[in-house]
Amino acid sequence: MQTPSFLRIGTLAALLLGPTACVKDLDREPFYEVNTDTVYRDPANYLRVLAKLYAGFNLAGQTSTGSADVSDFGDEGEASYLRAYWKLQQLPTDETVVAWNNVPIQDLNKISWNAGNNYVLFAYNRIFYEVSLCNEFIRETTDDKLSRRGITGPAAANARRYRAEARFLRALAYFHALDLFGTVPFVTEADAPGKFLPRQIARADLFAYLETELTALEADLGAPRQPGYGHADQGAAWTLLATLYLNAEVYTGTPRYTDCLTYCNKVLAAGYTLAPEYRLLFLADNDRVAATEIIFPITSDGLAQQSYGGTTYLVHAAVGGRMLSTGFGVNSGWAGNRSRRNLPQLFPAVNGSVDRRAMFFTVGQTLDIPAPSANNPAPLIAFTSGYAVTKYKNKTAAGANGSDAVFVDTDFPMFRLADVYLMYAEAVLRGGTGGTPGQALTYVNALRDRAYGNPAGGTAGHVVAADLAAPDFILDERARELYWEGHRRTDLIRFGKFTAGSYLWPYKGGAPAGQGVAATFNLYPIPSADIVANPTLVQNPGY
Repeated sequence: MQTPSFLRIGTLAALLLGPTACVKDLDREPFYEVNTDTVYRDPANYLRVLAKLYAGFNLAGQTSTGSADVSDFGDEGEASYLRAYWKLQQLPTDETVVAWNNVPIQDLNKISWNAGNNYVLFAYNRIFYEVSLCNEFIRETTDDKLSRRGITGPAAANARRYRAEARFLRALAYFHALDLFGTVPFVTEADAPGKFLPRQIARADLFAYLETELTALEADLGAPRQPGYGHADQGAAWTLLATLYLNAEVYTGTPRYTDCLTYCNKVLAAGYTLAPEYRLLFLADNDRVAATEIIFPITSDGLAQQSYGGTTYLVHAAVGGRMLSTGFGVNSGWAGNRSRRNLPQLFPAVNGSVDRRAMFFTVGQTLDIPAPSANNPAPLIAFTSGYAVTKYKNKTAAGANGSDAVFVDTDFPMFRLADVYLMYAEAVLRGGTGGTPGQALTYVNALRDRAYGNPAGGTAGHVVAADLAAPDFILDERARELYWEGHRRTDLIRFGKFTAGSYLWPYKGGAPAGQGVAATFNLYPIPSADIVANPTLVQNPGY
């Protein structure tokens, strides 16, 4: 995409909010090259600083290399927010496996990590760095401070909306912390910056905070699709709330499916529509050809937002073997990520019709990742073991390349309408009120109409109510629709299949045929580095 102007990070934002070194306390006070009050006295600067908060989900620092916000990570691209988060959500699951041969990343492949795992640390540090940046912006944009700086009228109204967007971004980061780590350090704008030991918040209490915070900020956000593409709006807040409620039983022990439906219905009434073709959602111009479906993106621009994380990672790392990188709009493949057998097998042909969501490269690739043998002693790290996935490309809908051959233009759809359709269906099937089985079936078949290329009135691939109610149908349909979009670990946990021995995939638990693992692994550990730095923290059970 071409980055919206508000997301182009200017020199001022770079000076104001970065870079900093990796430090031990959660609320990392930025080092200022310019005076804070001077910067915030000018209303024009608020949008520039907000841009840094958005960019924190994609970029590792101010440039592609050599200026990381959080240092001491070696390859800073590995520690960018989206790349680190995606690995923790995808690599331990039945959808994904990575070929790169280092112990910490292979421990993700096998669900055998510990509290010293670098990739767990990367995600943890990026989440809380984002929280600290948002805290600072929220702290500097209160009504009192706006008034004292003489910012009134439309400028003050804009600042209040930007503050609500920053609160949403902080809530999104805290949601990821809730989901990945459970009980975590907790700091808000009410905690003055400085050296202190952040208090730890129980998982259920963090859930309650997010519920309160998201409902409180909702009114100050722009209406759905009104602030402009890339901005957080009410639709984004409603989708995050629906996701929070869908997983409430995991997080708190209490199901909240009726609340999930309440917020699904708000999104469904907001005017979003499905993109006409599935493939359009993952291309370099998806901000134009699929914008009606994307509720909240992590934006990417090969010229203005250069990072070895984000979708640059997702495109390059999926290309290897006999694949031609030119077909993906990039100059090289990194021969990393591909699928385990469970994912391709979810896409059988139906009465001769093919599900177009099945985007795999099979030439020279094997469906299975075999057991080690004399001829193939390390199949897990062979890119050709497992089908390659062709979902993300740095190509436009018309087939043109993106703006750069290294850094891609493809936006990551963090939230999109299809997910809301499937959340609605699942919440209805789990007993929530505020929806109907008939409407749930309509939403699922709308996705399958697109998947099978049905003309108006066509029924190829359609399912009936009995199919929808089958025990694993929704879980499988979520994989068919949302694979490699950072949902799978959370979905498997909600369905009780992530650690259980009753559902296996190759090398789950390290065994070639798969095996169950301890329930400990339903949460990641608090990294050892933070436990050492903050002795008040209590480690997650089993680590």
